[in-house]
Amino acid sequence: MDYEIVIGLEVHIHLNTASKMFCGCSTKFGGQPNTQTCPVCLGLPGVLPVINEKAVVLAIKTALALNCKIARFTKFDRKHYFYPDLPKNFQISQYDKPLSYEGFLEIDVGSSVKKIGLTRIHLEEDAGKLIHREHGDSSMVDYNRTGIPLLEVVTEPDLRSPQEAYEFLVTLKNSVEYLDVSDCNMEEGSLRCDANISVRPLGQKTLGVKTEIKNMNSFKAVRLALEYESGRQIGLLGEGKEIVQETRLWDGALQATSSMRSKEEAHDYRYFPEPDLLPIVPDEMLIEETMRGLPEMPRRRRQRLIEIYELSEYDASILAREKKLADFFEETVREVNKPKIVVNWITGDLLGILNEKGLSLGDICFGPGDLAQILTMIGDGTLSGKQAKELLKEAVETKKRPADIVKQKGLSQITDEAAIEGAVDKVLSMNQKAAGDFKAGKEAALAFLVGQVMKETKGKASPAIVNQTLRKRLI
Repeated sequence: MDYEIVIGLEVHIHLNTASKMFCGCSTKFGGQPNTQTCPVCLGLPGVLPVINEKAVVLAIKTALALNCKIARFTKFDRKHYFYPDLPKNFQISQYDKPLSYEGFLEIDVGSSVKKIGLTRIHLEEDAGKLIHREHGDSSMVDYNRTGIPLLEVVTEPDLRSPQEAYEFLVTLKNSVEYLDVSDCNMEEGSLRCDANISVRPLGQKTLGVKTEIKNMNSFKAVRLALEYESGRQIGLLGEGKEIVQETRLWDGALQATSSMRSKEEAHDYRYFPEPDLLPIVPDEMLIEETMRGLPEMPRRRRQRLIEIYELSEYDASILAREKKLADFFEETVREVNKPKIVVNWITGDLLGILNEKGLSLGDICFGPGDLAQILTMIGDGTLSGKQAKELLKEAVETKKRPADIVKQKGLSQITDEAAIEGAVDKVLSMNQKAAGDFKAGKEAALAFLVGQVMKETKGKASPAIVNQTLRKRLI
């Protein structure tokens, strides 16, 4: 029997605020455990939370960019569950009156575009972090993360494959980065994802029994976990067995999911309105101003790069997927108006170096002005293409300006025709057979002679002038 996979995602995103959702504690990552806490985020008796206004504004900005409707009345609720990382024994979240609802995000699926519905985007506070000892029977808890403003993006069950889920997460991350509402750093827990997955016979309308998968620390892990879990569920149904609704953990080492606990329903959390916080009625003027101030989003930028700079769909897609990369391209083109040459150097050489070293654009001190400097030196004959590639790598590695490296190492290309003629004459006198071969019609002999001249000049001679001078001497 053929089966259809049905996937829905719950994505949690830390918002870029200096203080927590309901108190003044710092949200900075990396502090000593339990040093960024106070009676409010620890839930001590008698405390009163206060809503972080910036978090609400950033949430509205994100919701509008993702085509959501903004609720004209929204409130916070208490979501009760008992776990060591939740000091209050409840989480302040939103239940029946979320901040926004009925949005969508478009993703690329092959050569077509698919619209993925967003059920809701709401605000809540994060829980603490449990640190499990590798060897032993105890765990530790760090409450520094408790109370950090969290945006939860809940999709409709519109995703039909692990690859579509992967594309959705990449597209969402890019959109959030364009909005500058979160750094989306998965290593620091700024973006986390849980996935709900079920399978059903092809053509069946009702949904199958779903499982929720947690503990996925990368988009690749999400895809692998969904691939495994869909195969597991299809295998069970093929054997005539039932699927149990439960929460499962992804084990990256074993490349498998394992049962964690039975899946909770809404009533298990005993939601009720948060009595210490007033409802929020978003200001109409704020919503309108936020809508007008939305930046250019990835899909629109990709189209503009194609239209204005005549880039290929492939190159424009690579650039637009990362705001910093697209900015880098456009700033370089402003200094060196050669878009196709610039994009080739960025997507080929620069990204190649970064991928080799496991770095991102934000990790290096090499900027658009530096690349423009290298391309200018190629254009005026100061550097050969080979020298420029070596210079790019050294500039990225050493954090030195390209012009300074050229000066220190004497890398400038020899363009003086008299000097090159001298080297050519010397090479011809030592390689008369190759010269004769070329005169006899063997074009390959010229490449050999060019190589010998480059060797004689230690790679500094202009290949174009060398080629031109050799032909002049031999014809």
